[in-house]
Amino acid sequence: MDATTRVRLSKFLALHLRHDPAGLGLELEPGGWVTVEALLAACAHKRRPISRAQLEEVVQSSDKQRFAFDATKTKIRANQGHSVAVDLQLVPTTPPPVLYHGTGEGTVAAILREGLLKMRRHHVHLSADAVTAHKVGARHGRPAVLRVDAAAMAAAGFVFYRAENGVWLVDHVPPSYLSGP
Repeated sequence: MDATTRVRLSKFLALHLRHDPAGLGLELEPGGWVTVEALLAACAHKRRPISRAQLEEVVQSSDKQRFAFDATKTKIRANQGHSVAVDLQLVPTTPPPVLYHGTGEGTVAAILREGLLKMRRHHVHLSADAVTAHKVGARHGRPAVLRVDAAAMAAAGFVFYRAENGVWLVDHVPPSYLSGP
């Protein structure tokens, strides 16, 4: 499969596994899982057929590891980034002392004033390293990277999770735990 097709399929899957499973007639199970069989059948029914091999290629080639199969490869889910109600069954995890958030320069002043809010998603997304955060920020214009004092937040009782793809998740980050670029 060529890169353009792979990206198109990845975006289609992200839309339906993160934001609109009902658009394909699917309902996410606890953990955000859906059976591969149901997903492939739903895609075909909506005139967007995907083969099992194409699905596996999209999951395996995703540089951001957006999707995961269960141990039996009979179920699939988006690892994080959902806007629909779903219990991803994440386990609280102690974060590293510092985490990073990439954004566009135009939003830095508001973020430093209001903090990081999850907006329409379940969590605020954070990176373990500044390089990854810079790449994320570049998707929003001229990139800026904010430092998050995760150690102080954890000590204050904030709960962190780490998605399967390495993205750190938290409900929100108050401005007092942020430092500018």
